Amino acid sequence: MALETYRSKRNFSATPEPKGGAATGTGGMFVVQKHDARRLHYDFRLEMDGVLKSWAVTRGPSLVAGEKRLAVHVEDHPLEYGDFEGTIPKGEYGGGTVIVWDRGRWTPIGDAEAGYAKGHLDFDLDGEKLRGRWHLVRMRGRPSEKRENWLLIKGDDDQARPNSAEDILTERPESVQTGRLVDEVAKEEPGWSSKTGRIRKKTKKEAKAKPKAGGDPGPAIDLAAIKGARKGKLPAFVPPMLATLAASPPSGERWLHEIKFDGYRLQARIEGGSVKLLTRGNLDWTSRFGDDLAKGFQQLPIQAGILDGELVVEAGTGASDFSALQSDLSEGRSNRFVYYAFDLLHLDGYDLTALPLIERKALLERIIGTGRGVIRFSGHFGESGALVLRHACRLSLEGVVSKQLDAPYRSGRSKAWIKSKCSARQEFVVGGFVPSTVSRKAIGSLVLGVYEDGKLRHVGRVGTGFSHAASEALFARLNPMRVGSSPFADSLTAEESRNVTYVRPELVAEIEFRAWTADGHLRHASFRGLREDKPARDIIRETTKSVDPPPQKRRVALTHPDRLYWPDAGVTKAGLADYYAEVWRSMAPYVVGRPLALLRCPNGIEGERFFQKHAWKGLNRAIKLVEDPLDRQAGAMISISDLDGLLGLVQAAVLEIHPWGSTISDWEHPDTIVMDLDPGEGVAWQAVIDAALEIRQRLAEAGLAAFVKTSGGKGLHVVAPLKPKADWPAVKQFTKAIAEAMAADAPDRYVATITKSKRRGKILIDYLRNQRGATAVAPYSTRARPGAAVSAPLRWEELDASIGPAYFTVANMPARLGASAEDPWEGYHAASVPLEPPARRRRRGGS
Repeated sequence: MALETYRSKRNFSATPEPKGGAATGTGGMFVVQKHDARRLHYDFRLEMDGVLKSWAVTRGPSLVAGEKRLAVHVEDHPLEYGDFEGTIPKGEYGGGTVIVWDRGRWTPIGDAEAGYAKGHLDFDLDGEKLRGRWHLVRMRGRPSEKRENWLLIKGDDDQARPNSAEDILTERPESVQTGRLVDEVAKEEPGWSSKTGRIRKKTKKEAKAKPKAGGDPGPAIDLAAIKGARKGKLPAFVPPMLATLAASPPSGERWLHEIKFDGYRLQARIEGGSVKLLTRGNLDWTSRFGDDLAKGFQQLPIQAGILDGELVVEAGTGASDFSALQSDLSEGRSNRFVYYAFDLLHLDGYDLTALPLIERKALLERIIGTGRGVIRFSGHFGESGALVLRHACRLSLEGVVSKQLDAPYRSGRSKAWIKSKCSARQEFVVGGFVPSTVSRKAIGSLVLGVYEDGKLRHVGRVGTGFSHAASEALFARLNPMRVGSSPFADSLTAEESRNVTYVRPELVAEIEFRAWTADGHLRHASFRGLREDKPARDIIRETTKSVDPPPQKRRVALTHPDRLYWPDAGVTKAGLADYYAEVWRSMAPYVVGRPLALLRCPNGIEGERFFQKHAWKGLNRAIKLVEDPLDRQAGAMISISDLDGLLGLVQAAVLEIHPWGSTISDWEHPDTIVMDLDPGEGVAWQAVIDAALEIRQRLAEAGLAAFVKTSGGKGLHVVAPLKPKADWPAVKQFTKAIAEAMAADAPDRYVATITKSKRRGKILIDYLRNQRGATAVAPYSTRARPGAAVSAPLRWEELDASIGPAYFTVANMPARLGASAEDPWEGYHAASVPLEPPARRRRRGGS
């Protein structure tokens, strides 16, 4: 196969990898390269058709017979790659360090080309570490999946090891080519380093140089020799360069793309060991962030300089979170602050603003390195801006900032920097508030505006996103600012002005919202925090064209809409209703027309809670009552048929929705299988992912398509759609057999019994969701746990360590869905098939 894909992904003037020439192999080489990139993995390669057919094995090969290791099929590599050992620079495709972990000869069993085409390769390996019989088996995928997943499996022979034996990966971590470890290759000089890019040996003068005043000696930089660097006195402040909002990122090779951070833009001014942190409005906020941050800057190898960057707090998901930053500031915590530097304006007596951005960033990375301290380098992507934005939005990040790589640094707003957001978010002026209906001396909502032609224009309210502490603090802040008349230039309607207390328009709030309505008001807004770094008079409407369809109109009235259901996340009853209105189109197929079990928390997650499956007095009329045909004496059960029914449940403080696996039109024949992976104490998240992949394979062997979602709690759910033909006992027997087989095959990793004493360090394969009357949390349902996490459907290719079980929440799920044109469970209902009897499955498997 040609190497166009391999070559198109690489810049061979920057990467030391071989470009590849005419094939000269003899056809029998195999190589395994240990690759410490974004995460450590092992690249398994077999010589075929003049190239190296390649698979990325996420956990590396195992010598335990029958143990399945996920192997993602990647692009063909040239034969010369079999000798490659070195470091691919950061920012390049596959950036990281590579060693030749094993190599030798491979011998196919049967016709190799036919086996490869069929998706089942059997072969023998004769390497220095891997020997004996092996299998590569392609997994059944969905049409929409872009990557091809295989399984690498060790055959049962005298080269296999028992479970109790030492792992070959830890026993033999070294390169078979040079004997070096990955860390030793990463530190090699001269050549390529994962920390600084291309490096050179120091001269004798540089080697004898004393450490600079600011910290450890850094890489020697001859600033006088850099074209465009100008000698100049360190300024007191440089007005920041600002990005222009656009609906989508620009395209072309002139652009690089950075993740947009969700924090405070700060300029770090360093001079003689003294550090100042200045806001975009030149306010000195150094004292607000504690000593650790200042010490981090003092340790940089800088005598004098100015860095531009963003101060953030990374919440439990790993993404920057402005609300968490606000919370830490208000409570005096400073141990979670991280500063991401993305530009370098001055350095040791030289003004660098005239240099191209890519050169400024290269200097910045040499100074900071790629460590994970409190000061970090903000990397960038050279791929398509649209692709980077799409991935950012799927991970519920704020968006992308695209920058012309050859542009100088120019203060003020510029089209050389373009920001593209995953969800609408901007600052608004607070012109009033509505007192809380459930708490004295707290606000229930804020009344917002923007300046147009010097006049404050009303744009609506925000009534969710406040914690108890935040709503009380806002009341204390706003109450002394009351004024007798509206500060808005336009007249508010009777409904808009009801119960409003007007204030001086001085405070600025950052608000996340879904879209603008036709009349210019905010739709489904959520408070993120106050922006004390921006003056109110500078706040204007930021607009991009939106084709977002409006959600279904709500007709259910909510009493006490500002009641907090999730105090830590600031999600109110109204906020939960807004969330369900946004995700309804995606959620409806999994909850409509089914018996429902519900978790109710009338006073939010911190109060009393009870599980309920039968009707109670005072139910909203939009909620449907149904009778179990086998238990008509037990009382009416609950079902919904539309969004109004779901919002009726919100009004009744339902925080979790657990549907049956069958519909009310066919109670006795389930149309859904749910395998719940519940990790015990001490189980790594990657082990849960591996278990999900194994269940997927076992379901595929039975002819069933598998889909995956987070539980919103600790684990994962693997779900398979069925044609409702088999009865409950048959489905339970089938799922029990899978759970018990996994527990028997790997008793050190899995259990099929709920007994807690047997679960420590293992994963419970819970098949009991698949019996009559049992339920599992619905896709997109919230969970009554801190953080307001939701059970989130995922694409299989999204399943990795970056997305944990509670990654997606009420706050970020709507933006995720809005950013993707494709449903993460695309093709779910079309994939349903009848569950075949065991005998038929055996005959089909043996044919």
